[in-house]
Amino acid sequence: MPHIQIKLLEGKTEAQKQALADEVIKAAQKVIGYGDESYSVTIEDFTLKEWKDEVYPNDIMGNGNQDILYKSPGYKM
Repeated sequence: MPHIQIKLLEGKTEAQKQALADEVIKAAQKVIGYGDESYSVTIEDFTLKEWKDEVYPNDIMGNGNQDILYKSPGYKM
């Protein structure tokens, strides 16, 4: 049962978040299969400061994350 976690900078509308979740599920279904009922998606909003202080150093560049980071960002903070 795939669960997809998405972290975003704050400011996106609920409609944008729902559309993102829908499109991510469609893409995952094309690649790994499963029906809609198998997927769950969470979307968390962060301020730029939270992104810089928490998300980027811990969730993206953290020492234990390199083996699960499938796409590195093209920016540095």
